[in-house]
Amino acid sequence: MPPLILSYQNVFEYLTTLNLCNLDEQEFSKVELKAAKNFNLLVTLPDSKKFLVKQERHNTEGKTAGEFLLEWRIHNFLQTFPNLSHIRLYVSEAVHFHRENSVIIFNYLDNYRDLMDFYIKENLNLFPTKIAKSVGSTLALIHRVTINSHEYRDFFYNSADDTWNQKTPNLNRGIDRLTPEIFGKVPADGLKFFALYQRYDSLGQAIAELINAFTPCCLTHNDLKLNNILLSLDWEITPDDQIIRFIDWERGNWGDPANDLGTVIASYLQIWLYSMVTGKSIAIDESLRLASTPLYVLQPSLRELVNAYLTQFPEILEQRPDFLQRVMQFCGLALITAIQARLQYEKSFGNIGICMLQVAKSLLCRPETSIPTIFGVEATDFSAANLSLA
Repeated sequence: MPPLILSYQNVFEYLTTLNLCNLDEQEFSKVELKAAKNFNLLVTLPDSKKFLVKQERHNTEGKTAGEFLLEWRIHNFLQTFPNLSHIRLYVSEAVHFHRENSVIIFNYLDNYRDLMDFYIKENLNLFPTKIAKSVGSTLALIHRVTINSHEYRDFFYNSADDTWNQKTPNLNRGIDRLTPEIFGKVPADGLKFFALYQRYDSLGQAIAELINAFTPCCLTHNDLKLNNILLSLDWEITPDDQIIRFIDWERGNWGDPANDLGTVIASYLQIWLYSMVTGKSIAIDESLRLASTPLYVLQPSLRELVNAYLTQFPEILEQRPDFLQRVMQFCGLALITAIQARLQYEKSFGNIGICMLQVAKSLLCRPETSIPTIFGVEATDFSAANLSLA
């Protein structure tokens, strides 16, 4: 039987079969399309309850990427272990998953908003440290309560479904195996990126070394960009530990915590990097200095993010003395991933991309010396001793 393809016309009927609403409510309900890579419909019922209904797009063979299967696994994981029930307060609220139709349904959290949207549209060059503190402490809590648990690890590694059993993420995204066929697959700007990337042997070596050092030891999100973080609309009057939720767990897995922290730092850095003033006659250092959102504006939030993480989870520095260096390297890798994503969707690699690649190279190849540049403080200021005195 072919999969059900959801539409404006049949989504309400689909919800009634799941007992999430009844047909009497249809006349007074509202259905809206939400722009996204998947087919997303927001259904608002007469009592103001809202469901976000998401369906993966099918290819010409009627197949999907299976990302919702992986996301549902995270919710299943948190429901399987009652002692992790408090973690559910910090993630999205999935209420239904249908594998054959590739449909997942969430309670729509309309008292939250996209954190990147908040930073860009509402608070020009204002980055409240309270928000960064909540992001850091919430992420650390998820990592800390799942760290080194064989029972939790086995949940991910021993799944009978091979689709769910992805132990090692694709960190290099294919840039280590360039073949002649690539010339017919990427735009001219893409070739510029690959030519510049291949010029630096140290960059490829640093990525290879980081992949070898990848240490899966806890539950990780693996795509923790600012637009995958929700901020409470009442964040100013809400306790710090209740203002943040992490959504879109389509890459969630048993992974390396340094990857998550590095990815969210990279997302902050992109606000700086995409605000640069670029031109053929402007040196990279000058472009970075002239950014409309200077790095120094972000640094208080970046410091608070890391301080909050390490205050909540100080043991990570004892278990992994090189943790901050790895975070910096994963941050650099996330910037390269962002460049590749822009090439894929916008087919562009200009001066901003070149600057991003240079920053990524510094983070990957010289992580220790990058720490004072990014945070405005030395690595020793993040030590357990100094945190205990803060």
